[in-house]
Amino acid sequence: MWIQRQLRLPPVPRGFHLITREVVGALPELRDLRVGLLHLHILHTSASLALNENADPSVRRDFEAWFDEAVPERARYWTHTAEGDDDMPAHIKASLLGPSLTLPIAGGSLALGTWQGIYLCEHRDHGGSRSLVATVNGDAGD
Repeated sequence: MWIQRQLRLPPVPRGFHLITREVVGALPELRDLRVGLLHLHILHTSASLALNENADPSVRRDFEAWFDEAVPERARYWTHTAEGDDDMPAHIKASLLGPSLTLPIAGGSLALGTWQGIYLCEHRDHGGSRSLVATVNGDAGD
């Protein structure tokens, strides 16, 4: 079985946001698969995806603090500045984390670790709604 769907996420403030429920909820066909893969790709250059801690929100705050320190706004060396102080740093952060995830499907659900969740990493103050392409490939078995 192959499925491909575009998912639209509502705007969120800058930060690292758990979106596992939204992704799984938009793909009810996952329940039918014995084994497979879900590939997620974000259609933006100033936001990214990551897989990490899903329980303690301080992890997401610490991610944001580290990235803001490592990739500062208004650095003297930025030349791409026409779209705001947060734009070029957002592109760098998105490149560091990457635009996609490939996740295993087992027994009708995502085969994630106990404490793993899918993050939408919003690197802009006002990034707007974000779109993902979700591609599912798998076998329902007998």
